[in-house]
Amino acid sequence: MTQDVKEIFGTALGAKVRTLAPSMTRSMQRVAEAVAGDPAGCAALTVTGLAELTGTSEATVVRTARILGYPGYRDLRLALAGLAAQQQSGRAPAITTDIAVDDPIADVVAKLAYEEQQTLADTAANLDTGQLGAAVTALAGARRTDVYGIGASGLVAQDLTQKLLRIGLIAHAHSDPHLAVTNAVQLRSGDVAIAITHSGSTGDVIEPLRVAFEHGATTIAITGRPDSPVTQYADHVLTTSTSRETELRPAAMSSRTSQLLVVDCLFVGVAQRTYESAAPALAASYEALAHRHRSSGSR
Repeated sequence: MTQDVKEIFGTALGAKVRTLAPSMTRSMQRVAEAVAGDPAGCAALTVTGLAELTGTSEATVVRTARILGYPGYRDLRLALAGLAAQQQSGRAPAITTDIAVDDPIADVVAKLAYEEQQTLADTAANLDTGQLGAAVTALAGARRTDVYGIGASGLVAQDLTQKLLRIGLIAHAHSDPHLAVTNAVQLRSGDVAIAITHSGSTGDVIEPLRVAFEHGATTIAITGRPDSPVTQYADHVLTTSTSRETELRPAAMSSRTSQLLVVDCLFVGVAQRTYESAAPALAASYEALAHRHRSSGSR
């Protein structure tokens, strides 16, 4: 979506627009941008009026409404009217998170904090709890879990495996594509493989997930693109927020925030399901590290 559009934060509709826009055609994006930028104005338009405003067709407007989760344009208009009412009541903040080269550091802190907050809100609004619950069930009963991620997503993969290890589960993070594939060959039914990729098109992550999928493991994709190539090999798809990339804040930074939220949701869910064994394992790990904390504190 273009950066000059006034984004509507804190609402499910705004989250859907930002998440789904990259997978829309350009004409559909224009419709999405229009409804996100001026919900009150668009709510007053007929389907023909919105098509004329955006330079598209009535069919494009209807398709956009359906992609956003509404049966038809009438339902979208009702949602826009409700969103407009929220804006008028002051619930939708007017703030831009674009960071300029000459911004004072205090403004940078405020803008980044706000953007992080919205990224988390968008992810929570779009996260399919049914898929999340199924993924938790698979992880809680897994003989072994392999997690694939490259770059910033590799750091998230390590975070997840460290959490699982601390509650007594067997988990491995793989950022080397060759090791990932050779390990995926060993997986079978009862194992879990997780691919973490914001774009959903990282070949070095898709390949081991495909191998795991073909060998019978339960597969999970954590991605910002629900229609991306990685999802064709995923039994469960967990969608993260697609935040705007700027010159001073690349996608790797913003995507990591939403990925970490999903990872935390998975971990807490698994810890709940395996509490009888997870609680003692956590206590043991804390005790094993306690002397290190005491030593560092005495310096």
